[in-house]
Amino acid sequence: MTTFIGRKWLFRIEQNRFVPARPRKLFALLVLGVALLLIYRIDASGQSKATPSSPSKDKSAFSAAGAKAYSANCAGCHGLDGKGGERAPDIVTRPQVRQLSDATVVQILQKGIPNTSMPSFRFLDTKTRNAVVAHLRTLQGATAAAKLTGDARHGREIFFNKGSCASCHMARGEGGFFAANLDGYARGRSPESVRNAIVAPNRDLDPRHRTVVATLSAGSTLEGIARNEDNFSLQLLTPDGTLHLLNKSSLASLTYREQSPMPADYGTKLSSAELDDLVNFLFSLAEEKSGRSTKDDREED
Repeated sequence: MTTFIGRKWLFRIEQNRFVPARPRKLFALLVLGVALLLIYRIDASGQSKATPSSPSKDKSAFSAAGAKAYSANCAGCHGLDGKGGERAPDIVTRPQVRQLSDATVVQILQKGIPNTSMPSFRFLDTKTRNAVVAHLRTLQGATAAAKLTGDARHGREIFFNKGSCASCHMARGEGGFFAANLDGYARGRSPESVRNAIVAPNRDLDPRHRTVVATLSAGSTLEGIARNEDNFSLQLLTPDGTLHLLNKSSLASLTYREQSPMPADYGTKLSSAELDDLVNFLFSLAEEKSGRSTKDDREED
């Protein structure tokens, strides 16, 4: 006996002739069909419905793609933080770059800049180029920044007195030469990141800013920051502002500490309010620096 399913599922063959299927088997086939429909949830068009993606997941994936593409194609010249290197300029804090529209930056990525070291990234698809620009805006501080609190005037007093920041750093033409000039440091950064740099200088330490200890053949030591270095020589800047040119072969030892020369006790040395004042002062320096840069650009034009 053979039962036909499909267009002839109501019949079976018995003794070489078609005979209507038994009611039990007919009922079983109907139950099976209903069960299949419930399990697979087939819609009227015969296709299963796709689950829509989450907007937050799409945004996160877009952000991650931008960071990855920037790291692979841009960071080698502009730096991971976008603040420039030996082969390319700062694209985070420079007003000339920050003022460019997204469309202009995308065009630069696509075509490059003739007669410069900026190549074309035409091989990147449009979505990836847009993701790179979005990541650049994040580096530039385009994301919502925390509201700035504190008193900049009191922050200046802390900078030059209680905090002793000026013993190493320079601001408005005053201070030391050992560490970076902070006139434009806060530009393109959030207040939180500036505060973290003060209280936790060893977090995510840039290898270029780590402490270097050179032990001379006579046994004395020099401690500072490497300004220039190759396989044979080292230019070591010490806190007194002296630049020492050292021949590595004449040194007894050379040690690189995973530690910044900057004191790590500002979190206890200064109160929370004093830190707010100091951060505010650094942002006031950045605003002045930005104003001077914009004025200079206009005069050059």
